[in-house]
Amino acid sequence: MKRLFLSTLAIGSLLFGTAALAQEKVPNLPKTHLQVVGGLSNLTAYQNFEQPFWTKTVPDLSEGKVTATIKGFNEMGLKGPEILRLIGQGVIPIGTATLAYFASDNPINEAIDLAGLAPSAKVAREVTDAFAPVYKKYYEKNNIKVLGFSTYPAQVLFCNANISSLADLKGKKVRTSSRTTAEFVQALGGTSVTMAFGDVVPALQNGVVDCAITGSMSGYSAKWYEVSTHLYALPINWNEQIHAANLAYWNKLDPKVQDFLQKNFNVMTDHIWEAAAKETQEGYDCNTGAAACPLPVKGKMKLVEPSEADRALLKKITAETVVPKWAARCSAGCVKDFNDTIGKLLHITAAK
Repeated sequence: MKRLFLSTLAIGSLLFGTAALAQEKVPNLPKTHLQVVGGLSNLTAYQNFEQPFWTKTVPDLSEGKVTATIKGFNEMGLKGPEILRLIGQGVIPIGTATLAYFASDNPINEAIDLAGLAPSAKVAREVTDAFAPVYKKYYEKNNIKVLGFSTYPAQVLFCNANISSLADLKGKKVRTSSRTTAEFVQALGGTSVTMAFGDVVPALQNGVVDCAITGSMSGYSAKWYEVSTHLYALPINWNEQIHAANLAYWNKLDPKVQDFLQKNFNVMTDHIWEAAAKETQEGYDCNTGAAACPLPVKGKMKLVEPSEADRALLKKITAETVVPKWAARCSAGCVKDFNDTIGKLLHITAAK
């Protein structure tokens, strides 16, 4: 796995390190050591950005005064859905989690990443920035300090079946990782199947599922191209991440350390967003064996380009099925916050 990502990891780390080191060094900080739980350690967001940020950029810019250790949550035996609770309880001081994991805790966590809401990384970032103040207020009440948001590459369909349009999902069993993507699949007449990321390869191989949704590059890193034949290049959603600290822990940090971390954390998340757009295309290229793929191992999947009719269908399902179902399970205040921010941005109204 590490060999597959050697070139992008080296390039990504170099580019990020150069950009971050262009920031002003802050040498006169109190000596501080941080413990961080990162995202999935086998994916590029962790390898290229989170890990080098905490282990190289932060110590370099603080001239060794601020240091950190980091492990991906999967390396610590965690599943993901417990991370924000552990941050709120102070068990995890600083951590990264997938917002979709917490949809059952409160549907507000789905607001920025509903299926079909953002057709590009640019729009996904605009949606996230619009709703971020709502999340910050919400999580402060749960003893959590929001540090920022980032995203994986576009979530797309990998199928071990012949598909040429969204209509072909009718009757298919599709692995989904969130309630909103499940509702999207069901609206098309497919059956949503919930399973862990690590179980997808044998499920596709053995026909337990016909298709599965994940990031274009995440699927590549997990070698889904070995058990899938068709890749449908239509962003369904983005599987966004929240980066946060226990509020009490954060408040005990020296204000100069807080300011130093937040400013440079913003630089890191900017780079992850930029990389997500690039890696979405890289995932298409590498899973299908396109010449543009910069990695040594290339898949042989067929790339299916979405038609304008399918783009319109996704938008229709979002407006008529996904958003109304989400609004029905979210509070009136949550729906109002959506309409005042994301709704105004995208000209979508969620009705309670």
